[in-house]
Parts: sequence; structure tokens; C-alpha cells
Amino acid sequence: MTGFLTSPGGWPRILLERADALAKDPTDLDAAVRAGAFEGLRGAVRDLGATGTIATLAAAGLRGRGGAGFPTAEKWRAAAGQPAGQRYLIANGYGADPAVQTDQALLAADPWGVIEGTAIAAFAIGATEAILAVRADDPGLVTRLEGAVLAAEEAGFLGDDAAGSGHRITLTVRPVQGAYMLGEETVLIKALEGKRGQPDQRPPYPTERGLFDRPTVVNNVQTLATVPWIVRNGGEAFAATGTGGAPGTILVQLRGPEGGGIAEVPLGTPLRELVELAGGTGARALKAVLVGGPTGGLLPADQLDTPYTFDALAAAGAHVGSGSITIADERACVVDLARLLTKFSADAACGKTIPCRIGLRRLYEIGDRMAGGVPRPTDPQLLGDLAQDIAASALCDHERLATLPFTSAMRYFRSELDDHLLRSTCPAGVCTPIAVGAGATAAGSR
Repeated sequence: MTGFLTSPGGWPRILLERADALAKDPTDLDAAVRAGAFEGLRGAVRDLGATGTIATLAAAGLRGRGGAGFPTAEKWRAAAGQPAGQRYLIANGYGADPAVQTDQALLAADPWGVIEGTAIAAFAIGATEAILAVRADDPGLVTRLEGAVLAAEEAGFLGDDAAGSGHRITLTVRPVQGAYMLGEETVLIKALEGKRGQPDQRPPYPTERGLFDRPTVVNNVQTLATVPWIVRNGGEAFAATGTGGAPGTILVQLRGPEGGGIAEVPLGTPLRELVELAGGTGARALKAVLVGGPTGGLLPADQLDTPYTFDALAAAGAHVGSGSITIADERACVVDLARLLTKFSADAACGKTIPCRIGLRRLYEIGDRMAGGVPRPTDPQLLGDLAQDIAASALCDHERLATLPFTSAMRYFRSELDDHLLRSTCPAGVCTPIAVGAGATAAGSR
């Protein structure tokens, strides 16, 4: 599993605050309790109550760490406000991006933070049933999580009278097999119901009709692991971290020519600092930074002052997405990158809607023609129009965001696209069989 990077001094530790105390054995409940685990759950039950807990989350300004950045308190309040009856809480630890291990790394380093945050969320929205969804391809992690849940039940933090609340909270670890689309909350709900993994039209939202048509909150495990810190320290203390509009920290997986790893990053940190944390590009010039995973945006060097926040990245043509940042140096070809990323998104699509099922495939084919040196005269116009139509008619965020590699390339690297489209040359010398551009080196060609 990808290791954690040493963060610069002064960066807050919220998600990994107990990582050192649990370094020898992350499954040691006694060590976790000595380090502060479940104090937040006790405080929510004893001092705040369900309504007060949600109000504290609202004051904190916590936004979902699953990529979309939706206000957590708003989601909880919507579910809690539904007519009394069965409600569900789903902790999404699946980590749909196959190249990113941030959620799995958090669950491995401190499962107690996720378990405690899940219990607090279930208590706040009135859910008696909670599910922790994880990847089925890591049976060792599944076994450790099941053991941790059992230990929490035996200690009274879960069960019929969770933390003395008089409220029953049952947490079940559910290994899930699927694909990239499980990152979308309605697709994950379908998978947990044993149905075909395709997104639902919204509204109604899962907080109204979710798992088994009951009110359901789906939160990323990083979101839930943040909750105990907020309850212990107060909403105002959390709001003072990170940056305005995006407080707190988030786990980011950095990858570049000089190395990488997982880091707990304060939201609002400029991309430049994250590139440096990953080791930069050595003696080579930076070409692009892919922010957001396969459906992310390709940003050039002059955008490195962009703060790592939900809104700033969206404005720049990227997004938080899976929490992935990939650094490409001058040897990379933006057209080739966009083509391969779009192919991944087309292959991963569930096929429910025509713009996604067919449109993404056509978008990839345009890129394939560009990389192969056989573009059509209409391809520049078609590329922009097709990307716009796909995003405008999208049913889910996968479809909406899968156009970003090409739209960001058109926005920031138009000259490189024109080299492929109009002159059938690849300046980086990556694309074959088209001509190698001036200045390309043998190391940059295939």
C-alpha cells in the first residue's frame, strides 16, 4: 500500500492525528481510546444530542471528502427530517479509483476514527443500521475492520445502547466488488442492494429514498473520520483550519517522476506546494498536473498557484475527485494523456445513457485519430461540441466530468492540440506514427 508522506511542520493533523499512537497496531482499541478515540461519540450523546451535533457540523462548514464537496450538515439534516422510520448510514470506503489508495490507507492506519464518525452520524440522523462499504479485493483489511467493529460492540460504542445513548447502532462491513462507477452514491446503493450498478435520476435524493427506498446518508470515510475531531474541538475550531469555504484537511495521493505518496493536506494549499511535496519534476520542466484522477483536469505550470479547494479547482477546469494529483514533465504528450483518460472513462461507463455510452467513445476516437496522425478537418469543432453536449446532458458526475481531460487540454494546451490536428506532429515525440516535433528527444519517443 502507498505510504504516507511527512507533512510540512505547521500543517494540522485531523484525519491522521492518532496515526503515531497506533503505528504498532492500528487495531488496538485500548491504545486508540487512550489517544482520544470515542470521546467525540460520548460528547455527541451526552452534551450535544442529535440536533446539536448537526448544528456543530454546520458551524464547522465540513464538506464531503468524496469529491463533490457537498455540505455534510445539510445532507444529515435532510435525512433526519424525513418521517420517522428506518434510516441508513453508508460509509463509503470503496475508493473507486483503482490508482488511489487514500481511503484504504486511512482505514488501515486508524479504523477507529471511521467507526466513531459513522456512529456519530448514525446517532445524529436517527439511523439504526450503518454499512461500511470497502473493496472486496483486500480481504486482510476486511478482516481487520470486522474485528474492529466487533471490538467496538463489545466495548459498548456500538450495539443496542451505543455509548449509553439508548439508541441502537449496528455497523456491518460490506465488501463490494464493482468498478469505477461505484464512486457515485446511487450506484453504490444499487450495488449494496444486489442490483445492477447504474445511477438513478435525482431527485429524489438518497436522503429521501436511498437504500431499500429508505432515507440514506452516504458519506466518504474521510468525511466521517473528520467528525469526531469537530465534535471534540467545536465547529469554530474546525472552521479556522484550511481555508474559508473549505475548512479542514483531506488526504491526497501524489504521484510524479520523482516519487510521491499520500499526504494529509490542508484545503486551500496551492498546487505548487503539493507538486514540491511530491518531489517536483527534477531537472525537467513541468508540462501538466492532472488533478482529480481519470476524470480530472490537466493544468499547466502557470496554474500552480490555484488553491486545492472544491470551488477553485472547478473554476480552473479540474476537481478534487478521487484525491489524486499526477505530475507530468515535458516528456508527456497532453493529447495522449487526454486520449487515454477518456478511454478509461468510456470503458468504465455503466452504459445507462446514450451521451455517456456513445459520446465518450466518440470523444476517445477523436483523440485516437489525433494521436495517430489522421485527424479529420471537422475534428476541432466536433471535439468541443461533443464535450459540451455530453456534459450538458449528463445523468451523473462521471459523465459530466469525464470530458475534463479534453476540455482542459483545449483550454490550456491548444497549441499542442493544433500540432496534432493541423500539422500531424507531436512536440513531445510520444504519439506514433505521426512526425516527431522539433526538439523531441529519443527518451521522449516510443
